[in-house]
Amino acid sequence: MRIAPIASALIVCFSLTACENMTRVQQRALSGGAIGMAGGVALTALTGGSLAAGALIGGLGGAAIGAVTAPGRK
Repeated sequence: MRIAPIASALIVCFSLTACENMTRVQQRALSGGAIGMAGGVALTALTGGSLAAGALIGGLGGAAIGAVTAPGRK
C-alpha cells in the first residue's frame, strides 16, 4: 500500500480546515468531504479496490451531502 497519496490527501484536507472565514455550508461541505474521503479510502482498502477512486468518490459524495444538509440552507 502506498502511504504517500493518502498522506498528501490528508495534508491538503487539514490545511484547508484552517480557513476561518467560511460559511456554515462551506464548513459542512469541507468536513463532509474529508470524512467521505477517509471512509472511501478505508472501504476500498478493505475490499481491495483503487484507493484513489475510493478517496475521490467518497470525498465528492461527502462534500455534496455535507453542503446539502447544512442547517439554514435555502
